[in-house]
Amino acid sequence: MVLILIKKIMEIIKMNEIAIIEKLDRIEKKIDGKIPNRYLDIQKVAEMLSISVSSIRRRVRTGELKCCRKLGKLLFKEADIWKWLND
Repeated sequence: MVLILIKKIMEIIKMNEIAIIEKLDRIEKKIDGKIPNRYLDIQKVAEMLSISVSSIRRRVRTGELKCCRKLGKLLFKEADIWKWLND
């Protein structure tokens, strides 16, 4: 019973370690300025920021958030999203 408990604890520690390493990698990329220059649609941005699509549209309308309108969609550069968050 004790060995099973220890094994479960070790699995939890390993999963947390992996999550921490992934977060540190993302932080390092931000610090280095190596944020990927990929485009995200409005739904992805809403998920990323945990806000509603209408809130994003409002910020686009007021000029607070930059986007481009290609193919009938609002597309956002990921780097612009991070820049907007840090301003």
